[in-house]
Amino acid sequence: MSDPRPWQGEVAGSRVSPPTVTPVLVAELLVEDERMPVYVHVIDHPEARVVVDTGLTQLHPAVADMDPRLIPLNEQAGFDPASIDIVVNTHLHFDHCGGNHLFTGRPIYVQRQELDDALSQDDYTIREWVDVAGAQYVPVDGTLELLPGLRLVPAPGHTRGSQVVVVETDGRRVVIAGDTAVFFAELDEPRTEGQRLVRALDAAEVWLSHEHEPWRPQGDQNDW
Repeated sequence: MSDPRPWQGEVAGSRVSPPTVTPVLVAELLVEDERMPVYVHVIDHPEARVVVDTGLTQLHPAVADMDPRLIPLNEQAGFDPASIDIVVNTHLHFDHCGGNHLFTGRPIYVQRQELDDALSQDDYTIREWVDVAGAQYVPVDGTLELLPGLRLVPAPGHTRGSQVVVVETDGRRVVIAGDTAVFFAELDEPRTEGQRLVRALDAAEVWLSHEHEPWRPQGDQNDW
């Protein structure tokens, strides 16, 4: 796999201050004859450990044509799913919720619109990966301060119910944006409401689910 990035965060049970964001490669998908990475992001906050999206943990016929290559969270050396206190789904497409079953009993924060769409629309996701026994979804309506310096913000565009996670850390703002943008170019020239919102947040770094490195702003926001 290209540029593998296994779990490199804090050991289970530790807490760091200020919050840190650790990207974790959990899969690769074949998209237009190229391998697309799938990342989740772990936030070590002084009050809780948060995982943003959960990737995939198993194969499914519905996505067999994407030839998934998996490094599931529960098989990452040094990572203990039991150390996670809170789960956030930026949205509920299959490559973002396939590990939700690992976190039964923990709150899973998702925009209410997103949860409704995932459970009611055909061909939206792999529904059994969303509708998991024991999953404790917390529907969110709009912006929510989840922890001090950590908030959820709606960012519609990729889906109606997409959200991003805004982390204030050590005088810097970091955004975990899921698929609000799939590629850097979509933030360079934002078109959707969610992409424009991410740009307006004026973050030092924006982590996307399918890029190995964070996007960083260049030039004047007024250019767009």
